[in-house]
Amino acid sequence: MPRFPSYDGTELACHVVGAGPPLVCLPGGPGRASAYLGDLGGLRAHRTLILLDQRGTGESAVPQDPATYRYDRIVDDVEALRRHLGLDRMDLLAHSAAGNPAQLYASRFPGRLSRLVLVAPGLRAAGVEPVGFAAAIEARSGQWWYPKAKAALDAWQEAAARGAGPAEVAPLRWAAAPFGYGRWDERSRAHSEAEQWEWSGAAAAGFYAGVAPDVAAVRAGLAALDAPVLIVAGELDPAPTPEAARALAALLPAAEVVVQDGASHFPWLDDPARFVKTVQTFLSQG
Repeated sequence: MPRFPSYDGTELACHVVGAGPPLVCLPGGPGRASAYLGDLGGLRAHRTLILLDQRGTGESAVPQDPATYRYDRIVDDVEALRRHLGLDRMDLLAHSAAGNPAQLYASRFPGRLSRLVLVAPGLRAAGVEPVGFAAAIEARSGQWWYPKAKAALDAWQEAAARGAGPAEVAPLRWAAAPFGYGRWDERSRAHSEAEQWEWSGAAAAGFYAGVAPDVAAVRAGLAALDAPVLIVAGELDPAPTPEAARALAALLPAAEVVVQDGASHFPWLDDPARFVKTVQTFLSQG
């Protein structure tokens, strides 16, 4: 397992799987180790996946300064990884919350990206408002798991609104997990249950803490990005909804949105073949 020192000396780890051109992959959570990405539905058959364990998660060291968990500081970890790999420009994939540092990276280091893939990305860094959340939740009301998951979701939102910590919020998030999957089957349950062992409370708590992005500057940077961008949105995902993904794409000059039918927040699990075809087709262009 490759390890490298980041900008502040914190030793970070990345897992390398597959064959082909390198694809640097950033996990979300926030605060979840990269193990949950697996091989992204079989994408390893086409690309060498370089899966970063963000600081304080997985095999990466806990930083001395908790402020470095902030997603605007994680941008510097991504740049340190690029330098470690010796890549002049890189293909970058980010999932969920990691979409935020990926967008900041694209804004700050546009010349270091060849292509950018955002899978169910976070929206805060670019100041995109979440839209359609309630309707997406209600659309799942016919599912057998809905009453229990909806009660957990409501409790999660209430706890978050009053500033509850990760120790209180995390169990509620896990109980609301069915909304994140197109099918709540045995594979999805196993994937969800693994989060409690892959998750770092400190990394999760620090990810957004005190971050106030200069949205105008971020948007200006994204508007100047010439690298092609693919945004993969799940048809059933409440955050981001396909509509919100399109709003993010509108800020980028060379972005396309692919909505994966029947998928939610983890589209490589809901339909691996469809996900791999979408991403590999994009990465192979030009």
